[in-house]
Amino acid sequence: MVSHEPSEGVKQSKDEASRRTKSKELTEERKKKRKANYTLQHELALLWEKMRRRDITKEERSKVITEALKKMKGKIPEIAGSHVSSRVLQTCIKYCQPLEKNSICDELRPHFLTLAQNKYAVHLVNKMLDNASKSQLDGFMSSLSGHVASLLRHQFGSAVVEHAFNLGNATQKKTLLLELYSTEFRLFKGLSTTSEGRLVDLISRHGLQKASVIEHMSSVLQPILKKEIVDHSIVHAALLEFFSIADKSIATDIIEQLSGPILVRMIHTRDGSRIGVLCVKHGTAKERKKIIKGMKGHVQKISLDPHGNMVIIQELQSGLKELILDKNGRRPLLQLLHPYSSRYFSPDDLAALDLTIPSLSTAEGKKLEANMKTDRESKLSETHQLGPVGTDNGPDMMDDVKDDNSAPKESHSLSDKGKKDPSLRRSEILIDSQLAEILINACIDNAAEFLQSNFAKDVIYEVAVGGAGGILWQTLTDKLDALHVAISQLGAAPKVELQEHVFENFHSSRVIRKLILECPRFANTLWKLALKDRCKLWAQGHSCKVVAAYMESSNQEVKGLASSEVQPLLESGLLKILDKKPEGQS
Repeated sequence: MVSHEPSEGVKQSKDEASRRTKSKELTEERKKKRKANYTLQHELALLWEKMRRRDITKEERSKVITEALKKMKGKIPEIAGSHVSSRVLQTCIKYCQPLEKNSICDELRPHFLTLAQNKYAVHLVNKMLDNASKSQLDGFMSSLSGHVASLLRHQFGSAVVEHAFNLGNATQKKTLLLELYSTEFRLFKGLSTTSEGRLVDLISRHGLQKASVIEHMSSVLQPILKKEIVDHSIVHAALLEFFSIADKSIATDIIEQLSGPILVRMIHTRDGSRIGVLCVKHGTAKERKKIIKGMKGHVQKISLDPHGNMVIIQELQSGLKELILDKNGRRPLLQLLHPYSSRYFSPDDLAALDLTIPSLSTAEGKKLEANMKTDRESKLSETHQLGPVGTDNGPDMMDDVKDDNSAPKESHSLSDKGKKDPSLRRSEILIDSQLAEILINACIDNAAEFLQSNFAKDVIYEVAVGGAGGILWQTLTDKLDALHVAISQLGAAPKVELQEHVFENFHSSRVIRKLILECPRFANTLWKLALKDRCKLWAQGHSCKVVAAYMESSNQEVKGLASSEVQPLLESGLLKILDKKPEGQS
C-alpha cells in the first residue's frame, strides 16, 4: 500500500515557510509599536505608487492625492521627516489643487526651520519653495529671517537658504545677504530698505564701524569655510563683498584657505569666478600652484563653464578643438591671444578680470588700514551706537576701494612675492609652454570648420594675425605662414554648386575679409594662391566682400596687388563694396 503522508523534506519546507511568515508578522508588530505612524506611512506608500504613475489621468491622480492628504491631515509635520512620507508630500505639492497646497503650507510653515535641517524633509522644503505662490514665498522668506547665518553652517539647511536665495527677487536676496553683513541689519529691518547694493556704500550711509562689520562677517564666514560649505552662490556673494573691506591679514588668510580644490567648487557662479580671479591675482606662487593642482582633472569642464572659464588661462592643451568651438571654452584662449578685448568680453567680464582686493593693493590698503585703526580707537573710546537711518555719518568708504591706476599696486602677489609682469606671463603660457604652436596646428588641421563656426572664427582670426602685439610672429613665423597657406588653399578650391565655399559662407567670408584688411602678409598669400585672375568669379554674393577688401585696405602694397583686376569690376558695377563699416570691424 502506498503511503499518502508528506515526506520529511516537505514538512521541513512548510515549517520553514511558517517560521518566516511569523517572523515577518513579528517584525511588522515591532515596527508598529516603535514607529507611531508606521501604518499611515505604509498606506501612503501604496497611494504614492498610484499618484506618481505616468499613465494615470489628472482626475484619477487628483482623487488619490485628496485621499492621501485626508489621511495625513494634522500629522504632516510629524511624518514630513520620513524618507517615504516626504516623497509622498513632494508629489502631492507638485500636483495638488491650490487650496490643498495652501493647507499643506499652513501646516508646515511653523516647522519650516526644523524641516530645513532634516536629511529627507529638506527636499520637501525645496519643492515647497519651487511651487510656492508669491505670498507663500514671502512667508517662507520671513521664516528664514534671523537664521540665515546658522542655516548656512548646516549641511542641509544651507541648501534651503541657497534655493530660497536663487528663487527670491532682488529685494529678498538683499535681505538674506544683509544678515551676513552685520547684526544691525538683522535686528533693524528698516536698514534693508535702502537702495545701496555694495557693502562699502551701506557702511558709509549708516555710519557702521567697519571693524565691527569685519568681526561679524568673520564669525559668520569662517565656520562656513572650515566646514567647506562653499558651493552656494549666497556664500560667494558675501565673500566677495567681504574682500572689499577685509584688512590685509584677513584677506591673505582667506586666500590661503581657498587655494586648492575648494576653489574649484566655487567658480561655477558669477561671484565665485570673481573670487577665483582674486585668489589667482593676489595669491602667492605656492598658493597659485595649489590652485592649479586642485584644478587637475577639471580644467576642461571649468573651461566650458560660462563663469569658470574666467579663471582658467592655462593647462588648455588637451581637448583644444572642443574648447575653440565652444562659446565659453574659447574665451581663455582669446584672453591669451588678445587680452582684455571688448570685442570678446563684456564690460562685466572685463571688470571681473580687473578686480583687486583693496587691502592687498598699495594705495587702497593704506587707506583701509588707516580707517581700521580709526574704527578700533573709536570702539575703545565710546560705546558703539547705530547712526540714524538715512544719514551719512560714517567714513567715506568709496574712497577706500576706489581704484588708483596711477599708483603701483602692492599686493603680496604682485611685488612682495614676485608676481611676473603680465606680458612675460602671457609669453610663458603661450610660447614657452608650446600652447601657441599646438593652437596653430589645430587651426591648420581644422581651418574650414573653424572659419565657418560662429565661435571658432574669432580664435582662428586672432591666431592668423599673430595675436595682439604680434606675440606669435616673434617665434612662430613659419607656422603662421603655413596657416595662411591652409586658409588660402581653401579659397583656391573650385566653386561647386552643391557645396558652400569658404568665400561664400557668412562667417568665413567676413573673417577672411578682416584678415585681408589687418594682415598684409596674409593678403599677399591669399592673392597669389586663390584670387589672382579669379576675382570676377567671386564678385557676387558674400564673396564680393573678400574681393572688395583689397581695395578697402589701407596698405598700398595690398591695393597694388589687386587694383588692375578689381578696379575694372568696381567701375563696371559688377563688384560693389557693401556694408562698409569702420576700420577694424568685419
